[in-house]
Amino acid sequence: MKVNPMKLMQLRGLEDQFKKNHPRVEPFFAAAAAAVDEGTVIDVTMTTAAGDTLRTNLRVSAEDMEMIQKLKEAGE
Repeated sequence: MKVNPMKLMQLRGLEDQFKKNHPRVEPFFAAAAAAVDEGTVIDVTMTTAAGDTLRTNLRVSAEDMEMIQKLKEAGE
């Protein structure tokens, strides 16, 4: 897979702006990543600008933990 360095630089700028606009998101995900273990229920709710609500949840399995661990290692 070929990576475009210019696109990466653009993404980095967008990421920095997102973090500036939403400073509590990154610490939340860091805390959640540290606390997740097998059996944890992750519940996600989104309310659209029109007021519609979308919701889903999942219970973390042993297989999920393997993927989560690999993602943590990739981020180090």
